[in-house]
Amino acid sequence: MSIDDLRAQYEAYPYPARDPADEKKRLITGSPSHLDEVNHYVFAGRLDHARPLEVLVAGGGTGDGTIMIAQQLADTGNPGTVTYLDLSDASRAIAEARAKARGLTNVRFLRGSLLELGGLGPFDYIDCCGVLHHLDDPPAGLRSLAGALKPGGGLGMMVYAPLGRTGVYPLQAALRAMTDGLNPQEKVALARRLIAHLPPTNWIKRNPFVTDHQGADANLYDLLLHSCDRPYTVPELADLAASAGMAITALIEPARYDPAMWVKDPRLLKRLDGLPWLERAAWAEQVCGSMSKHIAYMARAEDAAGAVARPDGPEVVPVLRDFDGPAIAKALPPGGTLEAELAGSVVPLPLPRLAGPMLARIDGRTSLADLHRQIEQATGSTIAWETFKAQFDQLFAALNGIGKMYLRRPEG
Repeated sequence: MSIDDLRAQYEAYPYPARDPADEKKRLITGSPSHLDEVNHYVFAGRLDHARPLEVLVAGGGTGDGTIMIAQQLADTGNPGTVTYLDLSDASRAIAEARAKARGLTNVRFLRGSLLELGGLGPFDYIDCCGVLHHLDDPPAGLRSLAGALKPGGGLGMMVYAPLGRTGVYPLQAALRAMTDGLNPQEKVALARRLIAHLPPTNWIKRNPFVTDHQGADANLYDLLLHSCDRPYTVPELADLAASAGMAITALIEPARYDPAMWVKDPRLLKRLDGLPWLERAAWAEQVCGSMSKHIAYMARAEDAAGAVARPDGPEVVPVLRDFDGPAIAKALPPGGTLEAELAGSVVPLPLPRLAGPMLARIDGRTSLADLHRQIEQATGSTIAWETFKAQFDQLFAALNGIGKMYLRRPEG
């Protein structure tokens, strides 16, 4: 697929479909590139917001990642700049209008390809969401991005995964055979006509995890009419990272990639003991069956071991994301269980006895040491640090696993 073909698609159908007027009502957040998540999985919780964080959004589309991280940088007072890069003028115009609606002045909008970064950078962090799987040579794209990173920097990316997209690729092939030579609008019209006449046995009709074809034309085009779309399994994604001298530091959300989330039989799980975490993640992907994309953070291979924050000391500060700790705490009995939606399934998350008192006091500023002290004072009892820490670790594993808790260091 040529760069010109790619540009033509997104000029006709900027993706994803967005209305800048909606910025008055909401901020779209997600993964990768939520600032607390980036801090946790790339900078080990040590981001100093007095220092400018230089960000590249490579293939920015209509602006979701750009607007999210630019707004979050502005909210924290970080003086950094977000550089938006995309081939499509139509997509860039929407992203610029969204930034203007928010009054954001920390975004630089550029037209161009991530394969030709030239003098751009270096950057502390690069977002590349839903782009590499559309390139003729994804390893070349990742090498280009890795070459633009500062020492100690990292990447957040999303690529499609094959199992949850069952049915997509045969229908892409079927449409390719009958839409050659048509303009984008004619392709969309023909695709909608075919979808309306598909037999009930077609896997698109049977796959509840693929719904873009039911929405805007831009979403349908990206799903079924894209001329270059290559999904990745976990091992293939790890190989892609290694081809650019990078290593995966995390897969989001971590609980998706835990075999114990999908299989409860201890005898079966014991057979996986001792496997490296990426091999366990690959096994979980095969058994879960519904993963339609992989969201990953990456760092240079030599930096990967120290990139992720750990709850390893009393100075660590827990941070909640989109989770009302005090409200949950009020309704949570000691040793209660939360239910979470994960990859199309509702899964139970057993919580420790002190989960309620902890959640009532986690505010993104209180360290584990202060949290321990406050709970002792509130309960009027002495709680050994080891007991408190073991219970916090259980709470952290549950909530971090579903993307609801991160960590930062005092300087972060």
